[in-house]
Amino acid sequence: MASDRRYYYFEEDDGDGEEEVEWLAMEADEDDVGLLEEDDLHLRLPDDRPADCWAITQESLPAAQQQDLSMVMNLLNIKQHHARTLLIHHRWKMHCIYDHLDRKGRDRMLSEACIILPKNSMSAASSTSVTCNVCFEDFSMTDVSTMDCGHCFCNDCWTEHFFASINTGNKQIRCMEVKCKAICDEDIVRRLLSLKYPAASKRFNLLLLESYLEDNDSVKWCPSAPHCGRAIQVGTGERYCEVACPCGVSFCFNCAGQVHSPCPCAIWEKWKAKGHGDSDSVKWILANTKSCPKCSKPIEKNGGCNLVHCKCGQCLCWLCGGPTGREHTWDSISGHSCNRYKEENGDKVDTSRQQMQRYTHYWDRYNIHAGSYKVEQKDLGPAVEEQVKKLESNLTGPKMNWDGSWLAMAYQSLLASRQVLSRSYAFAYYMFGGGEVKTHPSERASLAVAQNLFEDRQEQLERHVEHLSKELATDLLGLPEEEIVLKKVEIANLAKIVQAICGQLYRCIQDELLPLLVQPMNIAAYQPDGPDKAKEFIGA
Repeated sequence: MASDRRYYYFEEDDGDGEEEVEWLAMEADEDDVGLLEEDDLHLRLPDDRPADCWAITQESLPAAQQQDLSMVMNLLNIKQHHARTLLIHHRWKMHCIYDHLDRKGRDRMLSEACIILPKNSMSAASSTSVTCNVCFEDFSMTDVSTMDCGHCFCNDCWTEHFFASINTGNKQIRCMEVKCKAICDEDIVRRLLSLKYPAASKRFNLLLLESYLEDNDSVKWCPSAPHCGRAIQVGTGERYCEVACPCGVSFCFNCAGQVHSPCPCAIWEKWKAKGHGDSDSVKWILANTKSCPKCSKPIEKNGGCNLVHCKCGQCLCWLCGGPTGREHTWDSISGHSCNRYKEENGDKVDTSRQQMQRYTHYWDRYNIHAGSYKVEQKDLGPAVEEQVKKLESNLTGPKMNWDGSWLAMAYQSLLASRQVLSRSYAFAYYMFGGGEVKTHPSERASLAVAQNLFEDRQEQLERHVEHLSKELATDLLGLPEEEIVLKKVEIANLAKIVQAICGQLYRCIQDELLPLLVQPMNIAAYQPDGPDKAKEFIGA
């Protein structure tokens, strides 16, 4: 009989979250029907807010850049090229500009960015000509240009200086005066170049636009191939997030690689590098070799006799891998017997083979869940889609069965949790042994406790994911209407439980495990709906 109690909320307690997971991890069987209402499927865990991200095309790039420029120009009452210099200096981070403005004041902040504001213009000079200190020729006042720093040179020398700077790819052109760090006025650069080098003027404008992408920590190109022509912009402080470009490619914003949470970028790179060459080799070594008890190198047997000689001089029994002498007959080795099973002594365990077996343990589970994801995507996906269509087209049944979106949402939860499970084994391989990722020696006790918590979450998630996969494979259309209603609630409950445990697994990694590492690492926040979808940027 179903319980009359209902749970409508997700709350974080002040402890380690054990009580919260306890009810979430309950089996979604007949006793769980009614735990979660249909509207609860849209609830998010407390920290699972989407990142603010935008897709910028070549057409919308000028508007996106101008938006930030205008903000700084209005804030500090400065010219556009000064605003651009300040933003490039702070890598287009508005929060850094606000922080420096608050702590150092406007003048000091601008000075540290090598920005010199124009001084009050001097009274009109009586002379009608000026000597250029580069070519030492005299020019009329209409043939010279003066920058904000007050240095004045002839237009011909300025033009050649601009042209040479642009040819070297320099988008921030400094004054020609010795030891002057002032940035030249963009309007003067464009005006003079357009008269003699119009192509260089266009390239200068392109360099200024590209600076918004190349010098901006909040903007990265979409890694699609062939390239879709979009760059993704995220909000301040959203460096560790996973985003989806409108072209369909999802990626980690921090490393621009494939989506890999809950694995930190550094650990995921190690796992990928190891997996490219090691997996098949390790399995072959474990299946076809024995380790020498003296030098620990793997040995392949190339004859029929079970007495094997290593290059280091050690003899060993191929049946058990134990060290022996050289004397033997066709049916026995002198002084050696291994027909009785003995418990392995911990001091004599082969560490190199242990490491290979340990890697195989994590690799197999990583690979199994990755394979299940592909199968569920290929075979289960079309079947679920077909059931959704038929449920929504069956208008003769109960109204609550007309909407098949709950089934599609549960299927998406299954796919997302499969990937989380798969990558969690890559994380565990490096986090809990191997020595490649260092933890603080003083935190060993905390690591043991956090490892138990992580593995509990992982086991709970594995169990419920398999249950959800089984339920989604059920042919709902062959069931009576009443059973479809019960299946709907059961599958919805399971999907929500899986999402909640995923969130707890992420928090365990971010809050309990990563702080124990010597090298600081972070992961993207868990998003039940998958990577944050970037919206097309439309200028005002």
